[in-house]
Amino acid sequence: MYCMKTQKINAAWSKQELAILSKCSTPDRAQDLVDSLPYRCEDGHLSAKAALRDGRAHCFDGSLLAAAALKRGKCEPFLIDLCAEDDDDHMICAYKWRGYWGAVAKSNFPGLRFREPIFKSPRELVLSYFELYFSMKGDKSLRAFSSPFKLPDPSRLDWECDDSVGDKIVEMLGKRRHFNLLTTSHHRTLRKVDDRLFKSQLLGVNLKGVY
Repeated sequence: MYCMKTQKINAAWSKQELAILSKCSTPDRAQDLVDSLPYRCEDGHLSAKAALRDGRAHCFDGSLLAAAALKRGKCEPFLIDLCAEDDDDHMICAYKWRGYWGAVAKSNFPGLRFREPIFKSPRELVLSYFELYFSMKGDKSLRAFSSPFKLPDPSRLDWECDDSVGDKIVEMLGKRRHFNLLTTSHHRTLRKVDDRLFKSQLLGVNLKGVY
C-alpha cells in the first residue's frame, strides 16, 4: 500500500522535480532550495510544486516545498504559523533532529529564514525570530504561534501538487491551538528596533512584498 501511495504522489511531479526534492531532502539543502527562488509578492496559498513550476515562492509555498523535500529524507516536517500584530504573518517548516527543533523558511527578510536544530521546544524556536520580526515602522510585531502541524498524507490531501489545497491547509492551521508570546506588560514596554538592525534586515528585500 505504501509503495502504491508513493507512486501516486510522485506521478504528479516530473522526474526533474523529483530529482531536486531528493537532492534537497536535508534541512540545509532544503533551505538552499527555497533561498534560490525569488520572493513571490502576490497573495495566495499555492502548492509545493507551484514554487518549482513558477520559480518563485513566499513563506507558505516555500514551507510546503521544504516539507515535500524533507519528507523524502530523514526529518519529519511540521508547519508552524507565526502570528504578527500590524504586520504580515509568517510560516516556517519546522523539523526535529535528535530531539531538538530547527526550521527551514522562505522569507523576504534575511533574519526570518533558517534555524539550526538547537532549540528544546517549538516556543524556543519561535522566540529566536522575535528580535528580527518587525514592521516597517520599526515595531517588534511577533505575538503568537501555533502548535506544530503535521501535514496530512498527500495521497489524502495533495498539498504537494494541488494549488487548490493551500487554503484548506491554512484553515486547518487556523484551528490549531495558538500560544501568546507576550504579556500585556510586554506590549507596553517593547523597544523600537535599532536603526542599524533595521537597515541590515532590508538587504535583498523586495519592497513590493513588504507589508
